[in-house]
Parts: sequence; C-alpha cells; structure tokens
Amino acid sequence: MLSPEFIGGSEDPVALVESCYRAVEMLLATHTARGLLIPRPWVDHPYGEEEITLLEEELLPAMAGFLERVEAIDQAIEADQEAEVAAHQAAAAAGLR
Repeated sequence: MLSPEFIGGSEDPVALVESCYRAVEMLLATHTARGLLIPRPWVDHPYGEEEITLLEEELLPAMAGFLERVEAIDQAIEADQEAEVAAHQAAAAAGLR
C-alpha cells in the first residue's frame, strides 16, 4: 500500500495515476522531441527508441484507458447520488403537502 506521503499527501490513488500519466507524457515529449534517451537511474541503461515506443504505444494508452474507466465509474456514482437526492427531496416535498 502506498503511504499518503508517497502520493503527495493525498490518499487518492487515481490522482497518483493521473500525475504519473502527465509526467510520462511530458518526459516522452521533451526527450523524444530532442532525440534524447530517457535515463533510468536504477539500472545502467537508458530507455532507447524501442522502450520509448513501448511506453508510447502500450503504457500511455493503458493508463488513459484506466483513467477513462474511472471517470465513467465516477459519473455513474454521481448520477446515482443525484437521483437519490432528488428522490429524497421529492419525498420530503410530498410529505409537506
């Protein structure tokens, strides 16, 4: 489990994925535009063209799909909550009459 300190004081893992997605996009944009390799400090071998292509073609779409699905789930939850609030308000209004 990630500690709140690790994810910037937030306990929202989706925010962490969003932040990582933006960071990878920016890293790819800045390095590939200049033809630079992406350093990997944990091993003595930077990401080269093949690894960068995998990040662009596999990782980013997977992360984007995850974020899109979370958004769809959140919208469904919000719609259910709005319907519940409307039902309670209608019931309260009917009880006042």
